[in-house]
Amino acid sequence: MRKLLLASVATALTAGTGFAEAQTSEAKIGVILGFTGPIESLTPMMADSAELALKEVNDSGNFLDGVTLTPVRADSTCVDSAAATAAAERLVSTDGVVAIMGADCSGVTGAVLSNVALPNGIPMVSPSATSPGLTTAEDNGLFFRTSPSDARQGEVLAGILADKGISTVAVTYTNNDYGKGLSDAFISNFEANGGTVTLSAPHEDNKADYSAEIGALASAGGDLLVVLGYSDSGGKGMIRSALDTGAFDTFMLGDGMYSDALLADLGTDLDGSFGSVPWSEGPGTEKFKEVSDAAGINGESTYTRESYDAAALIALAMMAGGEATSEAVKDNLLAVANAPGEQILPGELGKALQILKDGGDIDYVGATNVELIGPGEAAGSYRFYTITDGAFETVDFR
Repeated sequence: MRKLLLASVATALTAGTGFAEAQTSEAKIGVILGFTGPIESLTPMMADSAELALKEVNDSGNFLDGVTLTPVRADSTCVDSAAATAAAERLVSTDGVVAIMGADCSGVTGAVLSNVALPNGIPMVSPSATSPGLTTAEDNGLFFRTSPSDARQGEVLAGILADKGISTVAVTYTNNDYGKGLSDAFISNFEANGGTVTLSAPHEDNKADYSAEIGALASAGGDLLVVLGYSDSGGKGMIRSALDTGAFDTFMLGDGMYSDALLADLGTDLDGSFGSVPWSEGPGTEKFKEVSDAAGINGESTYTRESYDAAALIALAMMAGGEATSEAVKDNLLAVANAPGEQILPGELGKALQILKDGGDIDYVGATNVELIGPGEAAGSYRFYTITDGAFETVDFR
């Protein structure tokens, strides 16, 4: 199908109109992430990584005879669906973006999808919205993600506890779609393994005092506290309160808690705690570290790899479709993400564009071993880590 599309484009140009003339000179890509809010320490590196992929495409000179991809940033806030919707509406109506890299947190991603992307036919590729509910959300084929669903993370977290022989835990989760979805997935798997949850309780973000919430969880007991929240907000607040009161001294952390800023704030007080975060290993991951280091970007931060891959897939889908349009992204993204085709790693986007231009096929491996396995669903793997001497230390990948 891709070869036919490119052939039809080439045929149409023999009438004497150059391909560059048939294209607009610029195509805008929305980069909507929570630049304010509970993950604001993470999003600058995520945006930089996405924009690194777009720059690589532009610098190659191989993209649609010189069309330039221009990123336009907008603030999702991570938690305010109304604000995220308004920001996305501005991206579409004012800036004229043809695709969106984002959003980030699950609740605002669902809001942008239903309120903006779906009615306007704008494809979205989220690097970090992990709620299982997004798998079945109405999307008309417009929603993709490069991070795996929390249905899988719940399995991974429960498996870690089983391997450690930990059978009773208390659980706190941020009171939104992400927190509830991950909590449900974790508890289901943990109890299926024979574990007991003494108390599962939500917490609100941005509170000054979490002593009441910690008091209830401490009364219920458990070998440790599972914290499924945000590193810049309520999750950190819950940990700090637990440490201050002596209620818990060991924590298992969900992916939203993985942050250099968390370690900078709490340091060795977190020694012995552990958790999981979407992560990959292999040539693609190593190559991404090379290109991000060369660009002065902290590619080891959370969801940087997924952000690079999300932006790269948007560009490659456009190239496969022969035009920098929403329709090209929607119709071709799964094809460039999966086999068959020549495998493409970070730093090889120019090569991928040339293969597509020549009518060939690519299998984008990227920084995260990309494999899109269904509507709005990525395969993915997780890094199981512990915290030792105030630093993250890899145990294994699952």
